[in-house]
Order: sequence, then C-alpha cells, then structure tokens
Amino acid sequence: KKVDLRHVEKDVLIPQIMRDRAKELCSDKVQAFTKCCQETGILMVVKCRQENTALKDCLVGYYSDPSFYEECKAEYLKQREEYRATGIKKKRQKFTPNV
Repeated sequence: KKVDLRHVEKDVLIPQIMRDRAKELCSDKVQAFTKCCQETGILMVVKCRQENTALKDCLVGYYSDPSFYEECKAEYLKQREEYRATGIKKKRQKFTPNV
C-alpha cells in the first residue's frame, strides 16, 4: 500500500536520516577532511581540496541513490510507526553497515 508522507517528512525528516547515515557510511572521508582542516588551519580551502572533493563525492553518491532514499524512508516509517504505537520518541541509533 502507498504511504502518504507529509511535506516535512519528505523534505526534512527523511533527508536528515539520509545525511546522518551518509556521514556514517563516508566516515573515513569525513575523518580525512577533518584531520586535514585541523592540521592546515587557515589554508584549508586550498590544501584540503582533494579531501573535500572525496567527501562530497561520497555523500552525493548516497544522496542521489534512489534505493538509499527508499532505505532511509523505510527506516523513518518504522520509527514513525513505533512512535505512534508507543508515544515514545526513539533516539536515532548509530547506523552500522552490515559488513
């Protein structure tokens, strides 16, 4: 059955889950960019361009993947269903990929 999503769910809540999960899935690139910025200071815009590009490519790869969106949407709907059943808002767990 088709689930109707409110505007805020489609445009805010599900993209938030996507961002969080993508950051976790790209954590090696997040760490490399953060480390570069910390070591470089004011010149980070110039010096960390390679790390920044790698991070952006990784994140955008997930953001533009329709199956990743569906996965995150399913996670959101599960959370919403649990909340509606219990009235208890769950803290988002850290996503750990099935390796």
